[in-house]
Amino acid sequence: MDTAGYVDLEDRFLAHNYHPLDVVIASAEGAWVTDVDGRRYLDALAGYSALNFGHRHPRLVAAARAQLDRVTLTSRAFRSDQLGPFARDLAELTGKQRILPMNSGAEAVETALKTARRWGEQVKRVPANQSEILVMDGNFHGRTTTIISFSGDPDSREGFGPFTPGFETTRYGDVDALRSVITERTVAVLLEPIQGEAGVVIPPDGYLRGVRELCTERGVLMIADEIQSGLARTGRTFACDHEQVVPDIYVLGKALGGGIVALSAIAADDDVLAVLTPGSHGSTFGGNPLAAAIGREVVAMLATGEFQQRAADLGRRLGDGLEALVGRGVIAVRHRGLWAGVDVDPALMTGKELCRRMAAHGVLAKDTHGSTIRLAPPIVATEGDIDLVVEAVGASLMEPAPGLTPRATR
Repeated sequence: MDTAGYVDLEDRFLAHNYHPLDVVIASAEGAWVTDVDGRRYLDALAGYSALNFGHRHPRLVAAARAQLDRVTLTSRAFRSDQLGPFARDLAELTGKQRILPMNSGAEAVETALKTARRWGEQVKRVPANQSEILVMDGNFHGRTTTIISFSGDPDSREGFGPFTPGFETTRYGDVDALRSVITERTVAVLLEPIQGEAGVVIPPDGYLRGVRELCTERGVLMIADEIQSGLARTGRTFACDHEQVVPDIYVLGKALGGGIVALSAIAADDDVLAVLTPGSHGSTFGGNPLAAAIGREVVAMLATGEFQQRAADLGRRLGDGLEALVGRGVIAVRHRGLWAGVDVDPALMTGKELCRRMAAHGVLAKDTHGSTIRLAPPIVATEGDIDLVVEAVGASLMEPAPGLTPRATR
């Protein structure tokens, strides 16, 4: 089948909860993908950072193949020879004492919320069923029923009530606003060190340090959702590292599975995770041997610092190139490491239209919130690849809408 045939199949048989570009990917390697008609594209979204190491990284594929020949699933009813080493290595990377593995990022967030609530009752001694967790406006932590209960996105919430109580929203980037809403019932503050879905929104300098100090002062857990921002994306292992801040709970996912399997986890110390007991939380596939083997290789790759440095270096090139487009159809650019949000002049086009035009120039990206696009190329991209991303943005803003026929053949 050609592109039209596959698009028709999806439109006829899939629930319409996504509105993708009509690019049907058939194969991929590194930073590049090829569609069913043989056209090649630079992947500048990288699975929302799930593909930090690119498509089919040789080390990760080798780890997966080796494990596929041995055992893929035991469930946590039994033990495996991969889970302990993975937990040890991830604990060392995070500087935490314990790991709780799950699958999707939303599951990891849910795990952190459950942990914080039980910690609040058992350790902080908040009365039963009265714990409150503070969250930020503009947040995105997933789309489960509990998580959308504190989302500000109407598309995520409309028609899905009633919603889970126990959450209070405050202003992102404002420590004083956070201080004003903390009460004796507050057990945790959940935040993204950089808000990805909101358009790569970076808080003011000192904000994360201020949150950390406030949480320590008031006996509140700081939960950092590093699902998109962590694991080298911003030029550091974690986005919190830019302010030398260590949260009480790291929430990890996406790149932890190497772009091969769904793997997420929370990392915390004994005084937090000790509140979970057998039967109180779990997952059939959480920490399965295949995911653990791949995750352990991801941690080994991060331990060298190579990918963090590469993201920092390539990120400077991307940021400089995008900054040069401000005033030429771009209103503002926010970037940290190899991650950027680009605000387009809405009088020119929507973010969706810009992404469609960029695809015609051989670059795949994703829009958010009307006239903003997000760029997160794989960290294995080359300098030439980064230049192509910038060229595609610039050309797409200046040219009439072209047909979807990529010129990129690198």
